[in-house]
Amino acid sequence: MSAESAPSAGAYIGHHLTHLQNKPMSGVIDFSVFNLDSMFWSLLLGVVGSLLLWKAARNVTSGVPGRFQAAVEILVEMVDNQAKGIVHNAESRKLVSPLALTVFVWIFLLNSMDFLPVDLFHKVFEWTGLDHSIHYFRVVPTADLSSTLGMSTSVLLICVFYNIKIKGIGGWFHELTTAPFGSHPILWPFNFVFQMIEFVAKTVSHGMRLFGNMYAGELIFMLIALMGGAAAMSLTGILLPIGHVIAGSIWAVFHIMIVALQAFIFMMLTLVYIGQAHDAH
Repeated sequence: MSAESAPSAGAYIGHHLTHLQNKPMSGVIDFSVFNLDSMFWSLLLGVVGSLLLWKAARNVTSGVPGRFQAAVEILVEMVDNQAKGIVHNAESRKLVSPLALTVFVWIFLLNSMDFLPVDLFHKVFEWTGLDHSIHYFRVVPTADLSSTLGMSTSVLLICVFYNIKIKGIGGWFHELTTAPFGSHPILWPFNFVFQMIEFVAKTVSHGMRLFGNMYAGELIFMLIALMGGAAAMSLTGILLPIGHVIAGSIWAVFHIMIVALQAFIFMMLTLVYIGQAHDAH
């Protein structure tokens, strides 16, 4: 591709940050629009994660475990220890511990899609002739705000479930109207509004934290890719390919920690919020 026909940096980034959708959006918020690429990868990697865990459980042995079984056992023990320290109800942990494990594995796999080359699928679509029908395609579902807010909203619904299950509808309503300012009837509306704000703030921040980190990571990978593109079109830009390799290698190593850390943080906040649903004010 010549320098004249190559897209600008802004056009390149804008193209890679646009989702494959069922229809164009009619406004800033349009709930009839679905990001088909995020849905596809979320479902696919959810199935892959479930199959991996199922395979580990199916092939478990009492003798010396293999590397895969040992890794899964370490992960399960880590998640279970965290759940025991936060959710003290043993009956609830029968569901909460596997839920936390699923959240960690699923988000780790979703985040790991960021390690794929930026232009990989677009090149595949060009080679197969699908680029005429699939012009936009993103592969990191956790860099999609609708995906991360959907996950955090699911956690909110689980918290509501445990609030009602543990405290009863009457007990939870009493907590909503008497905490944190006191049980005087004049304070009931203020307590309720404060509680609703807290629920909304926790849910939004839970999803935004994961989205923000993965979106920034995806953007940096694109900027590094642009360095390589500039190097390919410049005969004198000797430092660009060197910088491209160095920056890409350093960021890839650093991003490995981010991928695992963000999955761990989302899992821990899920446990914390569910644990708070078990506590009475």
